[in-house]
Amino acid sequence: MSLLTVRHSTVYRYSEPVSFGEHRMMFRPRESHDLRLLQTELVIHPKPARLRWLHDPFDNSVAIATFEGEHTELRFDSTVALEHFETFVPEYPIEEYAREYPFRYSDADFPNLVQGLNHHYPFETVSRWALQFLDPSETTPTMRMLRRMTHGIRQQFIYTRRLEKGVQTPEETLRTGRGSCRDFAILMMEAARSLGVAARFVSGYIFVPGCPATEDESATLGGGSTHAWMQAYLPGAGWIDFDPTNSIVGNRNLIRVAMAWTPDQVLPLCGTYSGSAEAFLSMDVTVNVTEEPE
Repeated sequence: MSLLTVRHSTVYRYSEPVSFGEHRMMFRPRESHDLRLLQTELVIHPKPARLRWLHDPFDNSVAIATFEGEHTELRFDSTVALEHFETFVPEYPIEEYAREYPFRYSDADFPNLVQGLNHHYPFETVSRWALQFLDPSETTPTMRMLRRMTHGIRQQFIYTRRLEKGVQTPEETLRTGRGSCRDFAILMMEAARSLGVAARFVSGYIFVPGCPATEDESATLGGGSTHAWMQAYLPGAGWIDFDPTNSIVGNRNLIRVAMAWTPDQVLPLCGTYSGSAEAFLSMDVTVNVTEEPE
């Protein structure tokens, strides 16, 4: 068990006073058997006229703020203290019928997983790329296939932090050989879906222990900002985390905030402002995840 503190700050700056529209935030980690929230604090400046909370269709926690007046800066500071329990499972308890690929989801599971099986991008190129992770024989152990894919992305592609919005298409990631954590998550999701494995997108944070990645090629990537990875659903084991950016299988160092079928459904922060386009100066995002003494 680890005691972790997540500090997530976002600051928007403008050259002249502007008015702010509604802003939606997904900062609050999801409590589960492997994560327990101890304390949370959300400070917004200027103070919103109204702040309300809700659960979206995926049961993610969403905060919605509305504002009055005009301002030149908008700041969000989220601080969360939590207990994180690493669930190391050498062998996942997958149902017998799903241990070997290919397999078919049961009639009970399939209706709930349809959206996780649907392709959101052209899949011909991705499907061909995914075939390299199968054994030459007719069947492949399902976890072996997904582990190979997770490790393969880390080995075959160059991680690049991208500040612009949106994600690359899987074809662009394959063509350029580089991408951000969210690009790698989308590539693996679409590859898994092309092989008939249900997958969903995860947005959250990652704890980076030890030296920074710039000094050690084996160090954890994706710190200093929000992080993204994917989950695959395997009968008997449920949703399993796969972080292709760091070759992580399981929840080691991963703090889930929100899950959905597509990344646009789990944006950490989105909102609008009224004013000239030239008024916008900058957006600064910092994320620090630190381990506290027990």
